Amino acid sequence: MAGNYKMMAKTLFGFEPLLAKELRDLGAGHVQEGVRNVTFEGDLGFMYKANLCLRTALKVLKPIKTFKVANEKDLYRNVYELDWPEIFDQDKTFAIDTTMSSDVFSNSMFVSLKAKDAIVDKFRAVVRQRPDVRTQDPDVRINIHIFKNTCTVSLDSSGSSLHQRGYRILTNIAPINEVLAAGLLLHSGWDGNTDFLDPMCGSGTFLVEAAMIACNIPPNINRESYAFMHWKDYDAELHKKIVDASLKKTREFHHKIIGYDKAPSAVRKSQENVENANLSAYISIERKDFFYTEKPVDGKLFMMFNPPYGERLPIEVDEFYAKIGDTLKQAYPGTNAWMITSNLEALKHVGLRPSKKIKAFNGKLEARLVEYEMYEGSKKQKHQS
Repeated sequence: MAGNYKMMAKTLFGFEPLLAKELRDLGAGHVQEGVRNVTFEGDLGFMYKANLCLRTALKVLKPIKTFKVANEKDLYRNVYELDWPEIFDQDKTFAIDTTMSSDVFSNSMFVSLKAKDAIVDKFRAVVRQRPDVRTQDPDVRINIHIFKNTCTVSLDSSGSSLHQRGYRILTNIAPINEVLAAGLLLHSGWDGNTDFLDPMCGSGTFLVEAAMIACNIPPNINRESYAFMHWKDYDAELHKKIVDASLKKTREFHHKIIGYDKAPSAVRKSQENVENANLSAYISIERKDFFYTEKPVDGKLFMMFNPPYGERLPIEVDEFYAKIGDTLKQAYPGTNAWMITSNLEALKHVGLRPSKKIKAFNGKLEARLVEYEMYEGSKKQKHQS
């Protein structure tokens, strides 16, 4: 694995440009956007750095073989030909994830089983022992992707999805994915140069991700394990150097990050998650109902929140979204307010014209990230100044 090689980082739909920029900023070569993925080149150390530092990546894959496949014999033979005992030891557990869009095979489970047979048979032939398959939390993950008649076998260097940062132990009914939260913040242009408020903070994900962006803290610094740690070529010393070098690039943050929630249970959960992320020095959380608050700071305020959609949390949608607009108008001058919602009808009841609308997905729900610019005084005065 010496030298540079091609890798692929998977992401959420619409986050490809954000991920490509992150990769270029980290120093990746030959960065190319795909659909829900970005390919790039780097060495072993860069693979460690990508897993540690990418905010909008879900997985980092390392392709190890691409071949044409016409039937199950082609699949078995090509997978068997790989030197699996040189990649991981027989005492490690493994699992295979298959995605495909192909006329050759109709069942991804069948492909995974055939590939599993080839890997197990190779181990038996070479070392006389076989590794065990474990679908839940395996040591080694192998990714098979078949498009038409082309099959790519990759090693999944991440293991569990990179949205599992390691700080969020407690969640509420409708938590926002950490990668989604980070991507929405990057889409909005959040850079840590103002005070920040999430007025409906839930389990605190926006607060933590905003603080990590503001302080340039690697998003996965609290994560304890990656699948690459179980590969034979894992270099623990190099990995430690990458972590130490990344931590040296953190910066101080001189503003406030504030969270409100009206539910005592949400306040407790978000406080614990913030503590787990070691960010209590930057983030304060209070039990407050947004509709009875006023702007808590002087000067510019940046707001980002994820209000209930009426999907999993029952609310009177029309009335609730009208109150959001009223509260922003009456109590939050000088605020850039961003929110994400999948209830596109509800946006009509806010009563404000968004200055920006960005399409996004929250899980399988199509959503909009919208910005409302609340000026000090009237908008007319703002343009005249």
